[in-house]
Amino acid sequence: MTLQLQEKIGQMTQIELEVATLDDVRNLSIGSMVSGAGKAPLEKVMPSDWAETVDRFQQAALDSRLGIPLAYGIDAVHGNNRFYGATIFPHNIGLGATGDAELAQRIGAAVALEVRASGIHFNFAPCVAVCRDPRWGRCYESFSEDTNIVRKMTSIITGLQGQPPVGHLKGYPFVACRHNIIACAKHFVGDGGAENGLNEGNTISSYNDLERIHMAPYLDCLSQGVSTVMASYSSWNGCKLHAHHFLLTEILKDKLGFKGFLISDWKALDRLSKPRGSNYRHCVYIAINAGIDMVMVPHRYKQFIEDLTSLVESGEIKMSRIDDAVERILRVKFVAALFEYPFSDRSLLDTVGCKLHRELARKAVLKSLVLLKNGKNPGKPFLPLKKNAK
Repeated sequence: MTLQLQEKIGQMTQIELEVATLDDVRNLSIGSMVSGAGKAPLEKVMPSDWAETVDRFQQAALDSRLGIPLAYGIDAVHGNNRFYGATIFPHNIGLGATGDAELAQRIGAAVALEVRASGIHFNFAPCVAVCRDPRWGRCYESFSEDTNIVRKMTSIITGLQGQPPVGHLKGYPFVACRHNIIACAKHFVGDGGAENGLNEGNTISSYNDLERIHMAPYLDCLSQGVSTVMASYSSWNGCKLHAHHFLLTEILKDKLGFKGFLISDWKALDRLSKPRGSNYRHCVYIAINAGIDMVMVPHRYKQFIEDLTSLVESGEIKMSRIDDAVERILRVKFVAALFEYPFSDRSLLDTVGCKLHRELARKAVLKSLVLLKNGKNPGKPFLPLKKNAK
């Protein structure tokens, strides 16, 4: 059966759990759901509780006309802190201090198991930003200020998704089995280089410097088959990344050959206008034409669907752009075996917080602390600001 326009747009829509309804997931062919970061988890919510919730919405998706499964996403950036008993690993800055790519890969594999145990398929990690200014409030998300260290630590992707076979085509998504998860390299591109360390700021640089410093880790991500890439809130030379056709489409997709799907950040389209959220139809127009495939709405999904439908029907967004986005989304879902294994695997519940994973976390903490204490940190801790820094 052929997808209708409503179903295609539904696949491009990612909505938040707190506003989602089973009927809307079913009737609007919603492609993805998300539980937002930064919200305090409910007291002692168990992974089995999450699995029941995700499976309930998954069943609604499968009850739609075409039965396309959801890809449920979460920010398990250093362990799945959304439920009780999960193993929490050091943030990226701690892992980067170890300079141990093999350790990062093992941690990725452990996180994948604990995330899949909860029925979730999609992890918004890793952040491969190269933090060039320690005043950036999110520098803990960066493995290092050194591009080479960040490139080395992208091995966590192989842990999350599994090891691609020899000959795997660079740029194509890869997920080894049902015990692995969809990874997301973020935030494309230059988020760690914003002037004066301003969050969601402006990275001022030549293209050559952007490519050499900030884009280089994405080449390693693509070679490992990273399935998704998230665009950055930040700007490059004054142009917001979510509206940047040159970087998102001409460079990432066309030049670098990325064949997975490109997802927006949380409410990122709202940030394309002033005041935020105004003239939303125009924001949708800019972002989708720039190359965004899936939109983390997360709350205004009915308006997003209405506006995108109107833009396609008016010809302002070509159907070929919609078809490209949906093809990429379905490619990732097929690669991740969501059609074969849409529901949670309760046999993985015993991996959550298991002794093996906690020992791995302990090892990572101790290794980073010992190296820092001895002044032999291969991840190169952030250097003091220069005296003339503003």
